[in-house]
Amino acid sequence: MALVLNKVVPDFEAAATSGVQFSPKNYLGKKIVLYFYPKDMTPGCTTESMHFRDTYPEFEAANAVIFGISRDNLLSHEKFKAHLELPFDLIADTEEKLCHMFGVVKNKIMYGKKVKGIERSTFVIDADGVLRQEWRGVKVAGHVDEVLEVVRKL
Repeated sequence: MALVLNKVVPDFEAAATSGVQFSPKNYLGKKIVLYFYPKDMTPGCTTESMHFRDTYPEFEAANAVIFGISRDNLLSHEKFKAHLELPFDLIADTEEKLCHMFGVVKNKIMYGKKVKGIERSTFVIDADGVLRQEWRGVKVAGHVDEVLEVVRKL
């Protein structure tokens, strides 16, 4: 099941940090930013998460919630969240259900070997639960400002 822009995102549940059980229906009336990243505690993922952290008050002012998603487990996420003092929760997608739903699992070449990895991607869901914007193959520099600009316009 591939997600389609301008269509309602099907409901799902996923475990997140702070004991949160994430479900899009629980956030109807708010905009949702979901950013997929490869791995906790790695340079690019740390930088991206810090950018979302540093602009979090502006996302809140725009009636948006943010969730980071990777294949790391909840324990890893809790450490990453505490280390960076993130004001938002991280979803553990250890079985790759959300990664496949959003189509962010890609084959990559690492050290000459084919591996399956997460393509850094961000999705914005509007207050009615409709997928409004997606970015794939994200470059970290300037990305969060772009996301914030879209969120403010919704």
